[in-house]
Amino acid sequence: MDRLIFATGNQNKLKEIKEIFADLPFEIVSMKDAGIISDPDENGTTFEDNALIKARDVWEKCHETVMSDDSGLEIDYLGKEPGVHSARFMGHDTSYDLKNAELLRRLEGVPFEKRTARFVCACALILPDGTEHVVRETMEGHIADSPSGNNGFGYDPIFIPDGYDVTSADISPEEKNQISHRGKALRKMYQFLSSCK
Repeated sequence: MDRLIFATGNQNKLKEIKEIFADLPFEIVSMKDAGIISDPDENGTTFEDNALIKARDVWEKCHETVMSDDSGLEIDYLGKEPGVHSARFMGHDTSYDLKNAELLRRLEGVPFEKRTARFVCACALILPDGTEHVVRETMEGHIADSPSGNNGFGYDPIFIPDGYDVTSADISPEEKNQISHRGKALRKMYQFLSSCK
C-alpha cells in the first residue's frame, strides 16, 4: 500500500484526514511517523503558497505522496486580517483567548452585517512524480460579539457560520466537519485522489 505523508504535527487534522480518506488505498502517516523533520519558513502571501511551501519541503525529503494544508481566518472589515498570519497573529505563543479578544476589541461597535468573515483552507498535494494539485475551500460567516462554545479551537469561539445562530465552537465536531473549510477541502482532494487510482 502506498503511503500518504500528511505534513502536520496536528493530531486533530491527522484524525480528520484518516476518516475522510478511509477507503483510499493509502497508509496515512504524519511527518513524525515517517521520520521526517520539516519546519520551512511559511512566507507565502496566500494560503495556497504556504500549503505548497510545506508540501514541497517534505516531498524533497522523500519523493512520496505528500499533502499539507494551510488555513486561517479572514475578517473583511479588518482588511482580511489575520489571514495567512492567523497562526502567528500576535505571536506564536499567544493564546487564542487573547487573539480572539483583540479581534473583538478591534470590531467593537461594528454592526453584525459588516462583520463578515470566512475560514479558508488550502490543501496541496504532491504525487511521487512531482505533480502538484491544490484545492481551496471556505466556510463563510460572521464574527460574533463575544466568544462562545467549548467544542472548537482557535478562532472557532468567535465565528458564526452562515445558516447558524451559534459559533462553530457551539456545534458538535461531527457537524462542523460537514460544513468546515478543511472538511470541504479534504473531500475535494479525496475526489482528486480517487480519480488518480
